[in-house]
Amino acid sequence: MKLLLPVLTLIALAAQAPPVADASALEQIRREGLEHSQVMRAFDQFVTIIGPRLTGSPAHKAAADWARETLASWGLSGARLEPWRFGRGWVLDRQLIEIIEPRYVPLIGYAEAWSASTPEIIEAKPIWVAGKTAAEISAMRDALKGAVVLTQPVQTEFVRADRPQPSASDAPVRIGAPPMPRSSGVADGRTINQALHDAGAGVLLRPSAGEHGTVFVLGTDRGDNAMPSMVLAAEHYNMIARMIEKGVPVKLRVGIMARYLTADTNSYNVVADLPGGDPVLKDEIVLLGGHLDSWHTGTGASDNADGAAAVMEAMRILKASGLQPRRTIRAALWSGEEEGLLGSKAYVAQHLTGTARERVSVYFNIDPGMGPVYGWYTEESPAAKALFDAWLLPLRDLDARRNVAAGITNTDHLSFKTAGVPGFTPIQDYLTYDVRAHHTNVDTYERVREQDLKQNAISLAWFAYNAAMMSGAFPKER
Repeated sequence: MKLLLPVLTLIALAAQAPPVADASALEQIRREGLEHSQVMRAFDQFVTIIGPRLTGSPAHKAAADWARETLASWGLSGARLEPWRFGRGWVLDRQLIEIIEPRYVPLIGYAEAWSASTPEIIEAKPIWVAGKTAAEISAMRDALKGAVVLTQPVQTEFVRADRPQPSASDAPVRIGAPPMPRSSGVADGRTINQALHDAGAGVLLRPSAGEHGTVFVLGTDRGDNAMPSMVLAAEHYNMIARMIEKGVPVKLRVGIMARYLTADTNSYNVVADLPGGDPVLKDEIVLLGGHLDSWHTGTGASDNADGAAAVMEAMRILKASGLQPRRTIRAALWSGEEEGLLGSKAYVAQHLTGTARERVSVYFNIDPGMGPVYGWYTEESPAAKALFDAWLLPLRDLDARRNVAAGITNTDHLSFKTAGVPGFTPIQDYLTYDVRAHHTNVDTYERVREQDLKQNAISLAWFAYNAAMMSGAFPKER
């Protein structure tokens, strides 16, 4: 990445476009972000030192505490944790999944989040119930009690394509992640699971739609209906199913040792401010955020430790550069995004009711994807796109490309859009993101590059600073 050479030239090219903050501010942001970066310190803390950060877990709380303390140490104002009601947490202490007969095979598989524990290690021949109705399963109660149960057919459909790249050309593309393949001929899952629960099945196994050992694993708290449940790599699940189909006397050893946490049923958002200096505009807020929570199998590197680290670094850059925004710039690291944007929804409910929402000028989110910020989804707002086109132009030498008119779903900016606040998410790289990284056991350190994190932080800082310096209000679509 080059430092200063193209800045003045690119700013000049934007002279006829909407207002852009001065070139000297961008020089300061770039120099601080490239020469004094702390972004890998945050990324390493979240990914290497803490690891998976499931909402409601001690690991997520540790990450939130560290983020708050670090933002405060960087000189940000009012760094704090904001609690919101989540529910019981969950910790996986140990698990075991392997074939022990007719040969030994260690298997790739993971307990689903909020899975119940098995009462003990189960050693048994698996029972395959794929294609059976709830009534047929109920008739098998005696055989299913305490059993290892394969619930799905052989997995034949896989996630084999990443989403198209919207910034690559002017050609329209479908926005968002490709749909997750589903096995054909599968009966209603809730009815089947209830029948298995009522039969007292020992542990449920199902396949992932990933390939080459990639396992997509999520989970939800089913309360009293929670059962021990695991997701296996498709190749290993299919191997077991085919052995059963061929009459091979296969035997498995399976165990899940997990705990529910009820002492603290809150989760926590992290919030910190760079106060505005304009007497009239300082009470208005430009909000910059991303989620800190992750799933529990990989280390949540690209979803979303990279985004959380970039948000923190963007705030550090702005503070360390000595830039004085007119409006207050606020950082927020959400929890509960993976369970349904819950942390950002809680923030909106707590802070943006009535006229309070008018104080928030715009929300910039970072989440889906990895790699450089190529541009922004502008949510069908021509006015926002005109601004973003001008602001993006000076970043062209840092791999910026273009903004698109379309919007994107399934990330925290939607909480703010629903409340009437303009909310936006950047376009990043999706090469291997949907196929390998997103919600999988291989969302690990290796998915992310330091130079991209530096670029992400510079891009966020520049956009936030421009929004904070505007003379007029950020355009809101009515």
